[in-house]
Formats: sequence, structure tokens, C-alpha cells
Amino acid sequence: MRISSARSFRLALILLAALLIPPLTAVHAQDQSRPTFKSSVAVVPISALVRDSRNHIVRNLGRADFQVLEQGQPRRIVDFKARNDAPLSVAFLFDTSGSMGVAFNLEKGKEFVQQFLSRMDPTLDEAALFTFHRTLRQEVPFTKDRDRIHQALNRVRPWGLTSLYDAVAETSKRLADRPSLHRAVVVISDGVDTSSALTSAEVSAVASAIDVPVYVVAVVSPLDDPNQTLSVAPKFSPGSGLSDLAQWTGGDLLYVSGVEQTDGMTNELLTAMRQQYFLAIESSSAPGWYSLEVRTKRPGLTVRARSGYFAGETTRVVGDSLW
Repeated sequence: MRISSARSFRLALILLAALLIPPLTAVHAQDQSRPTFKSSVAVVPISALVRDSRNHIVRNLGRADFQVLEQGQPRRIVDFKARNDAPLSVAFLFDTSGSMGVAFNLEKGKEFVQQFLSRMDPTLDEAALFTFHRTLRQEVPFTKDRDRIHQALNRVRPWGLTSLYDAVAETSKRLADRPSLHRAVVVISDGVDTSSALTSAEVSAVASAIDVPVYVVAVVSPLDDPNQTLSVAPKFSPGSGLSDLAQWTGGDLLYVSGVEQTDGMTNELLTAMRQQYFLAIESSSAPGWYSLEVRTKRPGLTVRARSGYFAGETTRVVGDSLW
């Protein structure tokens, strides 16, 4: 559902941030995997992924190649990092509602998660498994033990209604204080939300406010996959709830209509997560929601990044350590 009034939308975002985003005191002062900046100024961290016109990931860019706009106005980039070797923290959010039992969607989703786990580095990366239908359930807390997630995944059975957007908001909150530099929510769902209290726009605001990209893996039949020649009515066209959710948080939307697709897609997604750039700008002093746009100064490149932040809520300051 879209919010028609910009004023009421902004008010809803502020209220959601107050309810759902963890306080700054939850940030661990001893986190060593996040960049450390020598400053006492509150900053806003921004994760960014850059692609060229052929959708290839672009590497080897520097600070001077980027521009950050806040409310349409240029902001100075106070720090910049480009790392592809940082640990990953991935929260898998698996839809267990009754509709997942249709068209082998459950099997496709399980195969995607298993393939993704097999590509993660067991010495560095961590993952957690959450399931949802009407409510969110943590099946496995964050761990480097992939077998625990495999075992829990094998016990998953479809039943109940779908509260997709509520589950995404809560899972994003669980990721807020993870120490890893690269963090993401990976949603595996057929996308049929029947009982959420929050809208996709509200959830996107919460997730982007804490710089957590949401990657949506839409498990569908070939008829609902726009990448298939047999497609007749794709569920997740641009402007739909799930498409907006991925875009506004700096994530992406992927389609899986057959288990044979999972190998290439998991490799693509994992590569994207590891090739992010990390920028920081000074936070505005006045409380409220501020829109963000990240650009490159090189022509033909596009950037995926968070759509905004809440001043006073999303900056991470612990002494002289930011982020």
C-alpha cells in the first residue's frame, strides 16, 4: 500500500523509528569489524553498491567518485571505506505461510538458502534463521555453524497467514547491533501478505534508517517470473510492495521459479553483499527524517543505497568510534 500524503508518511516514519529502531546504547563499544573514525561528530553510515549499464558490479571506485545528496542538497563525505573481505551477517527470513506450499515454492526457497550457506565463509560469516507466518519466530540465532541452520530449515512446514512486512521490520531491528560491516536481510517468500499491520513503505523506512538492505527472493511459478518466456502476470512488478521494499532499502529483488536457478543467483547475491562501499556523512542536527540519494560522478553507473535516515536515531557514536 502506498502512502498518499507526504506529511502523514513522514509522521508515520518518525513514529515507527521511535518504536522499532534500537537505541544507540545497544551499540558495542568494542566492535572491531566496523570502521573507526577519529571524530566526535555524529555520522550517518551508508552502504552502497554500484553497477554499470550491463548490471555488472563496479569495483575500485574512490571517495571522489561519489556524491551524497540529503534532501536534494550535496553533503560532504566525511569518511569512505571499500572492503570486500569483511565478515557477513545475514538474517534469513523464511516465509512459512500456507501459500508457500503451492508450486513447490517451499522447496525452491530451501534450496536457495542451502546454496547460499554453502558459499559463505564458515570462519568469518554468520547467519541466523527466522521464520514467519502471523508472527516472527527465531529458529536459529546468529551463528557460524551452518549445520544448525540446515537442520532447522529441514523442519520448516508451510501453514498459516502471512505477515511479511511486520516480520521484515522486526528482523531488521535484530540486525541493528550485529558487529559485521556487511549486513543484510534475505527474505524468501511468495509475497502474498495477508495480515501485516505495517505497509511496505513503513517497513522500508525502518530498514533503511538502520542501513540494513533487504534482498527479496521471490519464489514463484514460471508463469509469475518476468524472466521466463511463459510469464503472463508477474506478481512483483516495479511499484509493487516487494519491489519498493527492496529498492528503498538499497537491496534487490530476485526471482526463483526453478531450483536450477539457485546456484547462479546465490553467487550473484553473495558477491553483491561483499562488494559494497561504505560512506559516512555528518548527521543533520534537527530531529526528523532526511531523504538520501547516492550518486557517482562517472556516467552510466547506478547506485543502490539506503533511502534516508532519522536524525538522532541512526548515527552510531561511542566515544571516538563511529559506526
